[in-house]
Amino acid sequence: MVETGRLPAAGVRRMFDRIAPVYDAMNRVMTAGLDRRWRRITVEQAVRPGDRVLDACCGTGDLAIAARARGADVVGLDFSEGMLERAREKAPAIDWVRGDMLALPFEDGSFDAATVGFGVRNVEDLDGGLRELRRVLRPGGRLGILEITRPRGALAPFYRLWFDRAVPALGRVLPGGAAYTYLPASVRRFPGPDELASRLEAAGFDRVRFRFFAGGIVALHVAEAGE
Repeated sequence: MVETGRLPAAGVRRMFDRIAPVYDAMNRVMTAGLDRRWRRITVEQAVRPGDRVLDACCGTGDLAIAARARGADVVGLDFSEGMLERAREKAPAIDWVRGDMLALPFEDGSFDAATVGFGVRNVEDLDGGLRELRRVLRPGGRLGILEITRPRGALAPFYRLWFDRAVPALGRVLPGGAAYTYLPASVRRFPGPDELASRLEAAGFDRVRFRFFAGGIVALHVAEAGE
């Protein structure tokens, strides 16, 4: 199932527990360090100082930490304890919660903003996860989703060489190496930017728009919770 880019929730959790020790380093390598800039822009687009923010699928916490640096009160949520351990080491003051994006342990309208960085494609029920994000946002609350996508232009051949060949090869020498076979496969089966925008609208979001980074390899969707 790794090769198809589809894993049950328990499989995804175990996979991220295994790769937690190398997750940050691999992010830097795979993005040439640009992921930090993309996370900063996501926060600038979705988060305002003083907001209560949920960073769902928070991983090792970089996006949540960027939101806190902007002056927000942040809760980071992930179902991988291995990832959360790394996040807690980086920022003990943030409230790190173990939980599932398909059953968020928060009341309706609890947050002013929510973010998801490179994690939404791992949710077993994408539409259910988007509805949960809408539920915990107040009307007018902002959502930012940063995710890898499939470029269609000049960078498409490079993307296929890097993600389909080089990344799995790097994974073979790292803990939890199967994750780096799962990664490109999960991107291939994930909805493209236009379809994700439509699904956000169906989940109750308005003013959905998206922009690309790195020649179309990464997309940032921003939306507002409908009334």
